[in-house]
Amino acid sequence: MASSFPQNNVAIKVKVSPTPDLSVVVPVYNEADSIPALIQAIADALEPTQLSYEIICIDDGSVDGSTQILTEIAKQRSDLKALILRRNYGQTPAMAAGFEAAAGQVIVTLDGDLQNDPADIPLLLAKLDEGYDLVSGWRKKRQDAALTRLLPSKIANWLIGNVTEVKIHDYGCSLKAYRAELVADMNLYGELHRFLPALAFIEGAKIAEIPVRHHARRFGKSKYGLGRTIRVLMDLFTIFFMKKFLTRPMHVFGLGGMISFVLGIGIGLYLTLIKFVFDANIGDRPLLILAVLLVLTGIQLFCFGLVSELLMRTYHESQRKPIYRIRNIVSKD
Repeated sequence: MASSFPQNNVAIKVKVSPTPDLSVVVPVYNEADSIPALIQAIADALEPTQLSYEIICIDDGSVDGSTQILTEIAKQRSDLKALILRRNYGQTPAMAAGFEAAAGQVIVTLDGDLQNDPADIPLLLAKLDEGYDLVSGWRKKRQDAALTRLLPSKIANWLIGNVTEVKIHDYGCSLKAYRAELVADMNLYGELHRFLPALAFIEGAKIAEIPVRHHARRFGKSKYGLGRTIRVLMDLFTIFFMKKFLTRPMHVFGLGGMISFVLGIGIGLYLTLIKFVFDANIGDRPLLILAVLLVLTGIQLFCFGLVSELLMRTYHESQRKPIYRIRNIVSKD
């Protein structure tokens, strides 16, 4: 599909209300060639909606001149705010920084590489108005390499959907629309940005998915690769645990500990019986070691459960602390 993004950035002045209707959050990492066209495309897509909006670009430690370009454009446009992070933290912390800075009642996210089409933003907003809390884009005709991107993505979407029970076609699509109050309830760590629908589901969100356009990359190279697979799997385990046992970790550790402890005690009683009733030698039996191991494992799992209960209370009750550090914020106002 041919891209229809404008090539030249035009400095314009847009009246942005103190509490805009919409915040567009765009993580950027080494996308110097895409930034001007992307910002103008977002503005062009939102102008007909008559919504007040802000564009928040988070420069995640770029080294290709993206920082300088964002800084210059932010000084010219009142609808753009550039957050310059101190170093490259990764996409999840960059999105967390954007969510924290967003003031809109609705937050839309998209990639900074021009593959997501800003013209689809009104479609997401219209679907959101039907009563949903999160609307996710589905790159139905995705313009990426079949072997290195499409196949791993299909496998990952199937696996994530079955583990989290939130079955959408395209977890990896960054083009999503959220209600601000939903985003405020979600904390991002690791690579959790790709699991936002699952995190939203944990918070009780109503989720929808609509097809969106996807363009072939025009500038630079992809930041994604097969090397992220292990990290995604680890975070998937985290999401599964949070979904099932976020407020009751003792139910998983305690159950495992109880089973292990009871089995160990049972084997121990059996060995005691054959020792004193049948006068059999049990010192060289592997069952003796297994019994001790099961009892100790059961005690440890109970202890893990108690510690996890305390940690969960800390998680829910303690003061929130950001996972990023902003060097400065560039804005015309």
